[in-house]
Amino acid sequence: MLRFRPADVTDPDATALLDAYFAERAAGFPVEQGRYSPTWPSAEQFTPPAGVFLVVENDEGEPVGCGGVRRIQQRPETLEVRFEVKHLWLAPAARGQGGGRRLLDELERRAIEFGAQELVLDTNASLEAAGGLYQSAGYAPIEPYNDNPNATNWYGKRV
Repeated sequence: MLRFRPADVTDPDATALLDAYFAERAAGFPVEQGRYSPTWPSAEQFTPPAGVFLVVENDEGEPVGCGGVRRIQQRPETLEVRFEVKHLWLAPAARGQGGGRRLLDELERRAIEFGAQELVLDTNASLEAAGGLYQSAGYAPIEPYNDNPNATNWYGKRV
């Protein structure tokens, strides 16, 4: 059973998980898209009520994943409170057991507690499992809402 622990992005476990996440993304980034450009999250964006960062722990209390949500700017045409899902990642040994969905559900739940009316995220088409997870969780393709050089796909969901 996985547990979700709120953590500052500077927490040693969070830092180690983010390092592993960025290293995996850089190693698997499509060559034709150039070089992967990691963006380290800032603590204030993932501190309640602006957002939250979670460390995922297994039954032994070992950190095996992470993810966060943060409030971002509203779309100009709406007044909806918009949160972004960021850095959702599980270590390879923790994959394939439904943990990604549980983490996404927990991040959504916490964003809703902070007042989210819409959730958005970006990803790369090379991350097929991630894209499948997001679509199966009700996210639909949307127009780009940011200029993330690593992203090829953007998704949104009203909550």
